[in-house]
Amino acid sequence: MTGDTFAPPSIEAEGLPDGRLLLRSTERLAPHPVSVVHSFRAGSEAHPDRLLIAERVDGEWARLTWGEVREQADRLAQGLLDRGLADRPVLVLSGNSRLHLVVMLAAMTVGAPVVPTSVAYSLQSADHAKLQAMVELVDPGLVVAENASFARAVAALREDRTVLSRDGDLPGSIAAAEFGADPTEEVDRRCASLGREDVAKILFTSGSTGTPKGVLTTHGMLSANQQQMRQVWPFLSVEPPVLLDWLPWSHTFGGNHDLNMVLVNGGTLWIDDGRPAPGLVERTVRNLADARPTVYLNVPAGYAALLPHLERGPAAARAFLSRLRLGFFAAAALPQELWDRLGKLAADHGSGMQMTTSWGLTETSPAATSAHFPITRSDVLGVPLPGLELAVVPVGEKTEVRVRGANVTPGYHRRPDLTAGAFDEYGFFRTGDAVVLADPDDVAAGLLFRGRIAEDFKLMTGTFVSVGTLRPKLLSASRGLLTDAVICGQDREFVTAMVWLHPEHTGRVDADGVPEASLRAELVATLGRLAAEGGGSSHCVERLLVLTEPAQLDAGEITDKGYVNQAAVRDRRAALVALLSVEPTPPRVVVRAVD
Repeated sequence: MTGDTFAPPSIEAEGLPDGRLLLRSTERLAPHPVSVVHSFRAGSEAHPDRLLIAERVDGEWARLTWGEVREQADRLAQGLLDRGLADRPVLVLSGNSRLHLVVMLAAMTVGAPVVPTSVAYSLQSADHAKLQAMVELVDPGLVVAENASFARAVAALREDRTVLSRDGDLPGSIAAAEFGADPTEEVDRRCASLGREDVAKILFTSGSTGTPKGVLTTHGMLSANQQQMRQVWPFLSVEPPVLLDWLPWSHTFGGNHDLNMVLVNGGTLWIDDGRPAPGLVERTVRNLADARPTVYLNVPAGYAALLPHLERGPAAARAFLSRLRLGFFAAAALPQELWDRLGKLAADHGSGMQMTTSWGLTETSPAATSAHFPITRSDVLGVPLPGLELAVVPVGEKTEVRVRGANVTPGYHRRPDLTAGAFDEYGFFRTGDAVVLADPDDVAAGLLFRGRIAEDFKLMTGTFVSVGTLRPKLLSASRGLLTDAVICGQDREFVTAMVWLHPEHTGRVDADGVPEASLRAELVATLGRLAAEGGGSSHCVERLLVLTEPAQLDAGEITDKGYVNQAAVRDRRAALVALLSVEPTPPRVVVRAVD
C-alpha cells in the first residue's frame, strides 16, 4: 500500500441566531476537471492497456482495457451524432455491463444525459408503470437494452424509439457494432465544450412517495464529488482502486460513487454477478479470488450475506482481505454486530483493513460527509467534505442535516414545484435526515445518524421513536437471525416490529407465519437482549411478527438497492400491523418476556 488512507479532518463550526449550526471543512476544494469524462479520456491515453472492466459471460471473465473502452465509446458517440440523438436523453434499461459503461461514456462525451433505470423496473415489474412514467418525463431519443430479455419492457414504452442492444437479438434493435461509426473531430469538439452545469445524468429516486423524481446530476457535480473523495482518501491519487462491485449503476452509490471512483483514479472494476441473496452471494465469494479488491463497497445487506462465508472459509477470507485497504458501507445503517464481526475477521487474518462510511443522497452525487478518521461504531457519518457546507437545523424535536455545495443538485427534471420546495431560504438542500453531533465539544468527531425524520413517530404516551436508531439495534440484537425490520407502534402503547428472517431460517415458520417453538425462543431472546441495552420504551420492541412475503418492488416497499421503505410496508400490510396490538395475542405474534 502507498500513501495515507485518510487525510485528517479539519472542521470549523459557526452557530447562527436561528439555532442552526454550520459545519464546513477548512480545506478548500482543489481544482478538478469539468467532467468525469475528461478524467476517463485522459486515463485512456495514459494507460490504454490497463484493465478497466471485467464481467462474467458464460462463466468466464470478458474484459476490456481502458483503450478498448475509449475506442468503443467514441464510436458510439459518433453513432449518436450521426442519428441526431446527441441532444436527447439516453435511457438505459440494462444492468451493469461493458455495453452499459460504453454507452454511458459515449452519451456523456457528446452531452447527452444518461438515464439509467433499475433493471427491476424492466424485468420484475408486472405493469411497467414506473418505467412508463420515467419515459414520459424524460422522452429519450435512444433506449439501450442488453438483450432479448428486455423485450416486454421495450414494448411497454408505447412509442417507437431507436433501440440499441448488444448483439441485435432484441427484435427491432440495432446491434452496438452496427450503431457505431468511426469518430470524427465533432466527438472531440462536443466533449471539449462540456460545461460544469450541463446535465450528465438524470437519476431517479425510488419513488417511494409517488411518481419517481428525476434528479438532475451535472458534470460538475460528479467531478467535484470525486475530487472531494480524493482529498479525504489521498491514497486514491497514487494507488488505482480495484473494485469488485454489484451495486446497480441506476443508483447513485454504484453508478456515481463507485464507478466514477474507478474512472477518475485509473482503476479497475470487476462486475460482481453475485448479490446479497442465497445462491447469489456464493458467486461473490468465487469472484473475490479473482478480483482481490483494494476497496470494497457494499450495503449492509451485502455484508450480512457475505460475512458468514468469510467466517467459515479461510481461503475466501484471505482473498477478500489480501489487498483490502478499506471496507465501506452506505445506503443504510450497518448493525453494530456486523461491524464488530468484520473487525474481528480482519484481526484474525492480520489485515489492516479499516471500516468506514459516508453519508449522502442521490441529490449530492452522492457523498456529502466522510468518516475519514478511525471509528469504532457504525452510526458515525463523518464530517463534511471539502467544498460542502452542512447545516444542522432544529426541526421539531430533532435536528435535520441540510447541504449546500459543488456536488449538490440544482433540482428535479421538469419539476419546478419539487425543486422549489427542496431548498430552504438559505439555499441549503433539505435532506430529511436527522443527525446529532457525536461529541458536542468536538465537531471533528463527526455526526451520528438518527434516521429519517419522516419515518419517526410517537407512541400514545408522546414518546418519540427513532426508527433509524432502533432498526439497526434490533438487527444487531438478533445476531444474524433477522435481515431487516419494519418498526411499528405509531399512536400505540408500545413499539412493535415486523421482521424478515435470514434465508437460512425461513423454513422455521409455518404457512400461517407462526414460528416453531425453537425459533420463537430465539426471537424472544432477541427482544430481551435489545431491552437489556436500556433507553426506555422508545428503545424496546415489545412484540414482533415474522413476514413471509418479501418486500414488493411494484408496491414501493423496496428500492433497487434493497432498502426497505418503512412507511410503504406499514401501509400495505396494515392488517398485520394491527395484529401486533390485538388481545389476546395471536399465535404468530412473538411477545417479549418480562421479568
